[in-house]
Amino acid sequence: MAASTALAFGLSLGAPLSNPGAAVAHEFDAGDLHIDHPYARVIIPSRPAAAYFTIENSGAAARLLGASPPAFGRVELHTHEASNGVVRMRKVPHIEVKADEGAAVQPGGDHVMLFDMVEPLKVGDKFTLTLRFEQAGEVDVVVHVEPISGPDHSAHAGHAHGASDEMHGESMGADTGAQKPIQTP
Repeated sequence: MAASTALAFGLSLGAPLSNPGAAVAHEFDAGDLHIDHPYARVIIPSRPAAAYFTIENSGAAARLLGASPPAFGRVELHTHEASNGVVRMRKVPHIEVKADEGAAVQPGGDHVMLFDMVEPLKVGDKFTLTLRFEQAGEVDVVVHVEPISGPDHSAHAGHAHGASDEMHGESMGADTGAQKPIQTP
């Protein structure tokens, strides 16, 4: 669904959507890019959250450059890196979207960090996030807030989320961007 179509359904670009039960398509398009099932999980309500989704790319290589934070004070792109048995989360300037493949923005890997929430997120909430791509421009996506033990999204991109969510929650540092290492099994 194109961003303009999503807006025609009357979605708010500000705070979380007021009718979390409304039926809204959960797939969005921007040029050759198809964004599937954007969702967020709140590990600790007063701490930053993270958004995840898959991007299918039927064209040339692309880059996700960032996101606009209507319901948040700040949004950053992050990844996890392992070194000497320690996993650290760090800010990155962009997320690569491979040509004729795509990218999995998922727990334990690349993800969108959501800081300074206007209102605390609750399971069942929905909010709009504007993703900014280098080649395809901007696309508004509706992000569903799911429980940490939420549904299995492995059918969306051939990957599982399960145990890596707990790793993500423990690796989050303070709102200042500080990082806390965690030991890998």
